[in-house]
Amino acid sequence: MLQEHPNVALLKQLDPKDLSRDPNLFAPNFVWHFFNPHLPEVQGDYVGLEGLQYFFETLEAITQGTFEVEPISITPIGDELLVTHVQDRMTLDGRFVALDAVVVWRIVDGCIAEAWDIPSVYTEHPQTATRAAA
Repeated sequence: MLQEHPNVALLKQLDPKDLSRDPNLFAPNFVWHFFNPHLPEVQGDYVGLEGLQYFFETLEAITQGTFEVEPISITPIGDELLVTHVQDRMTLDGRFVALDAVVVWRIVDGCIAEAWDIPSVYTEHPQTATRAAA
């Protein structure tokens, strides 16, 4: 049996709905980079745990509480980087949206130091039955 990479184990502790549960997961100068030309009001850099909380609060407000993330895969790259594939689901402007995204995570000294959230912006999945579609 293969042992789980320590950075994968670290990231699995992260709860996007309760980021303050373990603030020690994040480096003090953590930065979340979000790229999405279809959401210019959200696109940008968010600094610190407070910035990341603000990012998710903003998404919750824009999607009227329907934003969901389903992890698909996580791949460690060396001892510093992780790449996660997720599917985001939400209702946006009255329309259900499901899309793929990747997040590249930089782990330094046992803390999440930086992340790049890159959603697909030209390809969406057809609607499926989820809580977001309700």
